[in-house]
Amino acid sequence: MRIPRSTPKKARIEIIPMIDTMFFLLVFFMVATLSMTQQNGMPVNLPAASGVQMEKQRLITLTLTKDNKLFFEKEEIASAAAAVQKLSQQSAEQKISVIINADRSTEHGRVIELMDAVRQSGVSKIAVAVNPS
Repeated sequence: MRIPRSTPKKARIEIIPMIDTMFFLLVFFMVATLSMTQQNGMPVNLPAASGVQMEKQRLITLTLTKDNKLFFEKEEIASAAAAVQKLSQQSAEQKISVIINADRSTEHGRVIELMDAVRQSGVSKIAVAVNPS
């Protein structure tokens, strides 16, 4: 007597649940991103203007490490005078803002010297980076 055998079914990848999952993730990240924006003012209906130009500013980061090394963006430079020279070149091309990242153990006077050098280069917008507590 012969026993009939059924042919094994081929495995299939169902794509519909994967599409549903990807759509859900897309919507989740869109909503999460919108909830992270900070609105500092009262919500109002702003008027439109065609002649308005946004002022482009470039952020430049100056970093002081605990061993008194100075970095312009991610490039090590010799002194604050070199930073002044680079900042003067950059500010001639477009408006810039400077963020100073100084290590906690850096001397206060060194940070003030750097801030003074940045002001001498003609940059008026200077910020010191801190960790929120």
